[in-house]
Amino acid sequence: MRKLKNSELDRLSVEDFKASKKTPIIVILDNIRSLNNIGSVFRTCDAFLVEKIYLCGITATPPHKDIHKTALGSTETVDWEYVEHTTELITRLKATGVKIIAIEQAENAIMLNDFTPKQTTTYGLVFGNEVKGVKQNVVNESDLVLEIPQFGTKHSLNISVSVGVVVWDVFSKLKRKT
Repeated sequence: MRKLKNSELDRLSVEDFKASKKTPIIVILDNIRSLNNIGSVFRTCDAFLVEKIYLCGITATPPHKDIHKTALGSTETVDWEYVEHTTELITRLKATGVKIIAIEQAENAIMLNDFTPKQTTTYGLVFGNEVKGVKQNVVNESDLVLEIPQFGTKHSLNISVSVGVVVWDVFSKLKRKT
């Protein structure tokens, strides 16, 4: 087996990415501290053609060298917007029919592996702070809560890993049905 060269990967140009049909997923970052995590989220969202990223609260915005270091140019492809208050954004998105899902450990959370997304729905996936998680008032405003099943001693994943796991899961379930 031979590793492929970058030139063999048939990557989209920025223009083709912008024009492509997006996955009906919106990522909402609720008070993320680490700029490297933010950059990693951009890269994951680029990989799975996410519609948009909302950066809320203390979450930093591009351009910034530490975001750029891990985003590797994906801040130029993935649409993003800064909104100060996550709950105001949620109200706005819900008014347009977006189903808001907090990714958190909470009472009555649905395990990610048990979640079946609908083809006709756009999902706003909310990921929280590295230490405190998604704020309780944001959880309260969410339509449902998804939890990533975990079986070790820590019961937490890095925010960028959580985004990768959840976005891939929802993406793959939506693509299987098309």
